[in-house]
Amino acid sequence: MLYRRLGKWGLSLSEIGFGSWLTLDQHDQALADRLHRTAYEQGINFFDTANAYGGGDTETLVGKALAPFRRETYVLATKAFWPVRDWPFPGANDRGLGRKHLFAQCEASLRRLNTDYLDLYQCHRYDDGTPLEETCRAMHDLVVAGKTLFWGVSEWRADQIVEATLLCRRHGWHEPVSNQPLYNMLERHWEPEVFPTCRRLGLGIVAFSPLCEGLLTGKYRAGDPPPGTRAAHQREGQFIRRRMTPETMARLGRIRGIADRLGVASSVLALAWCLRRRELTSCIVGASKTEQITENTRASGLQLDEATIDELDAVLTGDHPT
Repeated sequence: MLYRRLGKWGLSLSEIGFGSWLTLDQHDQALADRLHRTAYEQGINFFDTANAYGGGDTETLVGKALAPFRRETYVLATKAFWPVRDWPFPGANDRGLGRKHLFAQCEASLRRLNTDYLDLYQCHRYDDGTPLEETCRAMHDLVVAGKTLFWGVSEWRADQIVEATLLCRRHGWHEPVSNQPLYNMLERHWEPEVFPTCRRLGLGIVAFSPLCEGLLTGKYRAGDPPPGTRAAHQREGQFIRRRMTPETMARLGRIRGIADRLGVASSVLALAWCLRRRELTSCIVGASKTEQITENTRASGLQLDEATIDELDAVLTGDHPT
């Protein structure tokens, strides 16, 4: 496993991170233990979750799964924005990036994760209903209080990142150190503005869904999704099924062919493609089986030559022979 600095900052993350979005909602502690142990033993030191996953229960699973490992050996990240539970109903301050909500949710996350501090506390979305100055000052104060070492954002636009960073610099506050966007071969809309903005300001990028919720793993073919896969799930598979158009499936077939030629799994190729961008610090992957984690870690250090990158870009942009 190789490691990269988080932007211009001194925190090093494994090129492959392990996330708990969608994968730990089944409340299976034994499974969570196996997955996190495998990830840790494969050299993964970056573990990402969020307070809203599983109504808060996912953080508890993660905290227990990481308990056997020395705290200084891994990087723990979580997020806040969404209400943790929708029932019976969220309170008036149970959503967003207001100071009260951020402080309350940070304390709750620390309890569930069974840790004294976070390495990275992230704003899960941008909050149009709260002054940016309030959010930035609250995150700065959480750093000063020792609740988190760093803070970052997720799914923020370039102009929002710029405004927050300059605001913090103007006031002498701790500034955001990272951005967590959706990024993969099929979702590249952040490349033109967000990537160069993060590079210029020194933010590291930690990408979520680099395998497009499993669509880029190579296990899907044209027709009905295989039983037991996420796409086959009536509710959770809606996003993937919408993406399984004839055009997309044809692209996936060509990507699979390139992966076969290189002697790697499609998932490994998809992750290595993301990691070709030096602005990107880590790809956050999920898993329901330990062997998926082992497979995905093979992407770390895999260098794609220019010819392969050009070939993939041609496939992804449509500039390729049919």
